[in-house]
Amino acid sequence: MKEKFLSDQQVRRRSIFAFVFFVAAFSLGIFAWKKIKGGTKDRGIPTLLRKGLSANENIFGSLFSKEKLIQTYPTSEAVTKVRVNGNLGLKSAFDADAWRLQVVKQNGDTSVFTLKDIRALPKTEVVFDFKCIEGWSQKTWWGGVRFSDFIKAYHLEEEARSAFVGLHTPDNGYYVGIDMPSILQPQTLLCYEMNGKPLPMNQGYPLRLIIPVKYGIKHLKRIGTIFFSNQRPPDYWAEQGYDYYAGH
Repeated sequence: MKEKFLSDQQVRRRSIFAFVFFVAAFSLGIFAWKKIKGGTKDRGIPTLLRKGLSANENIFGSLFSKEKLIQTYPTSEAVTKVRVNGNLGLKSAFDADAWRLQVVKQNGDTSVFTLKDIRALPKTEVVFDFKCIEGWSQKTWWGGVRFSDFIKAYHLEEEARSAFVGLHTPDNGYYVGIDMPSILQPQTLLCYEMNGKPLPMNQGYPLRLIIPVKYGIKHLKRIGTIFFSNQRPPDYWAEQGYDYYAGH
Protein backbone atom coordinates (compact mmCIF):
# COMPACT_ATOMS: atom_id res chain seq x y z
CA MET A 1 0.00 0.00 0.00
CA LYS A 2 1.34 3.39 -0.95
CA GLU A 3 1.85 5.68 2.01
CA LYS A 4 0.08 9.01 1.97
CA PHE A 5 2.06 12.07 3.08
CA LEU A 6 0.57 15.39 4.08
CA SER A 7 1.92 18.57 2.66
CA ASP A 8 3.22 21.30 4.97
CA GLN A 9 0.14 23.34 4.13
CA GLN A 10 -2.19 20.49 5.14
CA VAL A 11 -0.30 19.97 8.42
CA ARG A 12 -0.57 23.68 9.26
CA ARG A 13 -4.27 23.68 8.37
CA ARG A 14 -5.01 20.69 10.61
CA SER A 15 -2.93 22.13 13.46
CA ILE A 16 -4.83 25.43 13.28
CA PHE A 17 -8.15 23.57 13.22
CA ALA A 18 -7.18 21.48 16.27
CA PHE A 19 -6.05 24.58 18.17
CA VAL A 20 -9.24 26.50 17.35
CA PHE A 21 -11.37 23.49 18.34
CA PHE A 22 -9.52 23.17 21.67
CA VAL A 23 -9.91 26.87 22.48
CA ALA A 24 -13.62 26.79 21.57
CA ALA A 25 -14.29 23.67 23.66
CA PHE A 26 -12.36 25.10 26.62
CA SER A 27 -14.21 28.43 26.38
CA LEU A 28 -17.56 26.67 26.14
CA GLY A 29 -16.73 24.65 29.26
CA ILE A 30 -15.79 27.79 31.20
CA PHE A 31 -18.95 29.56 30.01
CA ALA A 32 -21.16 26.59 31.02
CA TRP A 33 -19.51 26.32 34.45
CA LYS A 34 -19.99 30.05 35.14
CA LYS A 35 -23.62 29.78 34.04
CA ILE A 36 -24.19 26.84 36.40
CA LYS A 37 -22.30 28.39 39.30
CA GLY A 38 -23.90 31.80 38.90
CA GLY A 39 -27.45 30.53 38.59
CA THR A 40 -30.04 29.87 41.26
CA LYS A 41 -29.09 27.65 44.18
CA ASP A 42 -30.89 24.84 45.96
CA ARG A 43 -29.70 24.00 49.49
CA GLY A 44 -26.32 25.58 48.97
CA ILE A 45 -25.32 24.40 45.48
CA PRO A 46 -26.36 25.33 41.92
CA THR A 47 -29.82 24.05 41.05
CA LEU A 48 -28.63 22.05 38.04
CA LEU A 49 -26.05 20.17 40.11
CA ARG A 50 -28.62 19.59 42.84
CA LYS A 51 -30.94 18.05 40.25
CA GLY A 52 -28.12 15.68 39.28
CA LEU A 53 -27.61 14.65 42.91
CA SER A 54 -31.35 14.17 43.37
CA ALA A 55 -31.50 11.97 40.27
CA ASN A 56 -28.65 9.84 41.63
CA GLU A 57 -30.41 9.54 44.98
CA ASN A 58 -33.64 8.41 43.30
CA ILE A 59 -31.81 5.77 41.27
CA PHE A 60 -29.78 4.36 44.18
CA GLY A 61 -32.75 4.55 46.53
CA SER A 62 -35.00 2.62 44.16
CA LEU A 63 -32.37 -0.10 43.71
CA PHE A 64 -31.57 -0.46 47.42
CA SER A 65 -32.66 -3.58 49.30
CA LYS A 66 -32.10 -3.84 53.06
CA GLU A 67 -31.86 -7.60 52.61
CA LYS A 68 -28.69 -7.30 50.54
CA LEU A 69 -25.58 -7.53 52.73
CA ILE A 70 -22.29 -5.71 52.30
CA GLN A 71 -19.25 -7.97 51.87
CA THR A 72 -17.59 -8.82 55.18
CA TYR A 73 -14.12 -10.09 56.14
CA PRO A 74 -12.44 -12.06 58.95
CA THR A 75 -11.22 -10.00 61.91
CA SER A 76 -7.64 -10.90 60.92
CA GLU A 77 -7.99 -8.59 57.91
CA ALA A 78 -9.10 -5.58 59.96
CA VAL A 79 -6.59 -2.76 60.36
CA THR A 80 -5.21 -2.06 63.83
CA LYS A 81 -4.80 1.68 63.21
CA VAL A 82 -8.23 2.93 62.26
CA ARG A 83 -8.39 6.31 60.56
CA VAL A 84 -10.59 9.03 62.05
CA ASN A 85 -12.82 10.58 59.41
CA GLY A 86 -13.42 13.91 61.11
CA ASN A 87 -14.05 15.23 64.61
CA LEU A 88 -17.19 17.33 64.15
CA GLY A 89 -19.40 17.06 67.23
CA LEU A 90 -16.51 15.80 69.38
CA LYS A 91 -14.83 19.10 70.20
CA SER A 92 -16.97 20.20 73.14
CA ALA A 93 -16.26 19.23 76.76
CA PHE A 94 -17.83 15.81 77.38
CA ASP A 95 -18.81 14.03 80.59
CA ALA A 96 -18.87 10.33 79.69
CA ASP A 97 -20.47 9.36 83.03
CA ALA A 98 -23.41 11.67 82.40
CA TRP A 99 -23.97 10.50 78.82
CA ARG A 100 -27.40 9.16 77.95
CA LEU A 101 -28.96 8.26 74.61
CA GLN A 102 -32.21 10.15 74.08
CA VAL A 103 -34.78 8.71 71.67
CA VAL A 104 -37.62 11.04 70.73
CA LYS A 105 -40.82 9.14 69.92
CA GLN A 106 -43.53 10.06 67.45
CA ASN A 107 -45.84 11.25 70.25
CA GLY A 108 -43.17 13.65 71.53
CA ASP A 109 -42.13 11.54 74.53
CA THR A 110 -38.41 10.95 75.04
CA SER A 111 -36.96 7.64 76.20
CA VAL A 112 -33.53 7.69 77.83
CA PHE A 113 -31.03 4.83 77.62
CA THR A 114 -27.70 4.14 79.29
CA LEU A 115 -24.86 2.26 77.63
CA LYS A 116 -25.73 -0.63 79.96
CA ASP A 117 -29.24 -0.75 78.45
CA ILE A 118 -27.74 -1.01 74.97
CA ARG A 119 -25.07 -3.56 75.90
CA ALA A 120 -27.81 -5.74 77.41
CA LEU A 121 -29.04 -6.54 73.89
CA PRO A 122 -27.48 -9.24 71.67
CA LYS A 123 -24.11 -8.17 70.34
CA THR A 124 -23.32 -8.18 66.62
CA GLU A 125 -19.93 -7.64 64.98
CA VAL A 126 -19.09 -6.58 61.44
CA VAL A 127 -15.80 -6.27 59.56
CA PHE A 128 -16.28 -4.34 56.33
CA ASP A 129 -14.57 -1.93 53.97
CA PHE A 130 -15.25 1.48 55.53
CA LYS A 131 -15.35 4.05 52.70
CA CYS A 132 -14.76 7.77 53.04
CA ILE A 133 -15.76 10.45 50.54
CA GLU A 134 -12.14 11.67 50.72
CA GLY A 135 -11.24 8.63 48.61
CA TRP A 136 -9.76 6.20 51.14
CA SER A 137 -11.10 2.95 52.53
CA GLN A 138 -10.12 0.51 55.31
CA LYS A 139 -11.27 -2.90 56.47
CA THR A 140 -12.45 -2.15 60.00
CA TRP A 141 -13.93 -4.22 62.84
CA TRP A 142 -16.88 -2.96 64.89
CA GLY A 143 -19.18 -4.37 67.55
CA GLY A 144 -22.51 -3.29 68.97
CA VAL A 145 -26.26 -3.77 68.66
CA ARG A 146 -28.14 -3.95 65.41
CA PHE A 147 -30.26 -0.84 65.04
CA SER A 148 -33.14 -3.09 64.02
CA ASP A 149 -32.71 -5.16 67.24
CA PHE A 150 -32.73 -1.96 69.30
CA ILE A 151 -36.00 -0.93 67.63
CA LYS A 152 -37.64 -4.28 68.44
CA ALA A 153 -36.29 -4.61 71.99
CA TYR A 154 -37.54 -1.18 73.06
CA HIS A 155 -40.84 -1.28 71.15
CA LEU A 156 -40.11 1.44 68.62
CA GLU A 157 -41.83 -0.30 65.71
CA GLU A 158 -44.28 2.57 65.25
CA GLU A 159 -41.38 5.01 64.97
CA ALA A 160 -39.67 2.73 62.45
CA ARG A 161 -42.59 3.21 60.07
CA SER A 162 -41.32 6.74 59.46
CA ALA A 163 -39.39 7.50 56.29
CA PHE A 164 -36.26 8.86 57.99
CA VAL A 165 -34.14 8.83 61.13
CA GLY A 166 -32.23 11.85 62.44
CA LEU A 167 -29.19 11.61 64.73
CA HIS A 168 -27.37 14.40 66.60
CA THR A 169 -24.25 14.53 68.73
CA PRO A 170 -24.82 15.69 72.35
CA ASP A 171 -23.56 19.19 71.49
CA ASN A 172 -25.57 19.29 68.23
CA GLY A 173 -22.31 20.07 66.44
CA TYR A 174 -22.89 17.25 63.96
CA TYR A 175 -26.09 15.73 62.65
CA VAL A 176 -27.21 13.34 59.93
CA GLY A 177 -30.44 12.24 58.31
CA ILE A 178 -30.78 8.68 57.03
CA ASP A 179 -33.48 6.88 55.08
CA MET A 180 -35.24 4.20 57.12
CA PRO A 181 -34.50 1.22 54.81
CA SER A 182 -30.75 1.87 55.08
CA ILE A 183 -30.66 2.19 58.86
CA LEU A 184 -32.75 -0.98 59.26
CA GLN A 185 -30.31 -2.94 57.10
CA PRO A 186 -29.09 -5.74 59.42
CA GLN A 187 -25.43 -4.66 59.38
CA THR A 188 -26.21 -1.19 60.76
CA LEU A 189 -25.01 -0.96 64.37
CA LEU A 190 -25.35 1.19 67.42
CA CYS A 191 -21.67 0.59 67.95
CA TYR A 192 -19.76 0.60 71.26
CA GLU A 193 -16.65 -1.42 70.32
CA MET A 194 -13.80 -1.14 67.81
CA ASN A 195 -11.31 -3.99 67.36
CA GLY A 196 -12.90 -5.83 70.28
CA LYS A 197 -12.41 -2.93 72.75
CA PRO A 198 -14.51 0.06 73.86
CA LEU A 199 -14.57 2.88 71.34
CA PRO A 200 -11.79 5.44 71.72
CA MET A 201 -12.91 9.00 72.38
CA ASN A 202 -11.91 10.12 68.88
CA GLN A 203 -14.04 7.33 67.38
CA GLY A 204 -17.21 8.42 69.15
CA TYR A 205 -17.14 6.91 72.65
CA PRO A 206 -19.44 5.74 74.13
CA LEU A 207 -21.76 5.07 71.16
CA ARG A 208 -21.60 5.77 67.45
CA LEU A 209 -23.37 4.71 64.29
CA ILE A 210 -21.86 2.18 61.90
CA ILE A 211 -23.85 1.91 58.68
CA PRO A 212 -21.87 -0.06 56.06
CA VAL A 213 -24.16 0.83 53.13
CA LYS A 214 -23.21 4.53 53.47
CA TYR A 215 -20.06 6.59 53.16
CA GLY A 216 -18.28 7.73 56.32
CA ILE A 217 -20.08 11.09 56.54
CA LYS A 218 -23.20 9.23 57.71
CA HIS A 219 -21.43 7.22 60.46
CA LEU A 220 -22.18 9.73 63.21
CA LYS A 221 -19.87 9.57 66.21
CA ARG A 222 -21.07 10.01 69.81
CA ILE A 223 -24.81 9.71 69.35
CA GLY A 224 -26.76 11.96 71.71
CA THR A 225 -30.25 12.01 70.20
CA ILE A 226 -32.22 9.86 67.77
CA PHE A 227 -35.55 10.98 66.34
CA PHE A 228 -37.90 9.89 63.56
CA SER A 229 -39.54 11.87 60.77
CA ASN A 230 -41.42 11.55 57.51
CA GLN A 231 -39.54 14.60 56.24
CA ARG A 232 -35.80 14.69 55.61
CA PRO A 233 -34.06 15.61 58.88
CA PRO A 234 -31.25 18.19 58.76
CA ASP A 235 -27.92 16.76 57.55
CA TYR A 236 -24.62 18.57 58.09
CA TRP A 237 -22.87 17.68 54.84
CA ALA A 238 -25.99 17.85 52.69
CA GLU A 239 -26.24 21.47 53.81
CA GLN A 240 -22.71 21.95 52.45
CA GLY A 241 -23.80 20.64 49.05
CA TYR A 242 -23.02 16.92 49.38
CA ASP A 243 -25.31 14.08 48.36
CA TYR A 244 -27.97 13.50 51.06
CA TYR A 245 -28.28 9.77 50.31
CA ALA A 246 -24.48 9.14 50.47
CA GLY A 247 -24.83 5.44 49.65
CA HIS A 248 -22.39 3.30 47.71
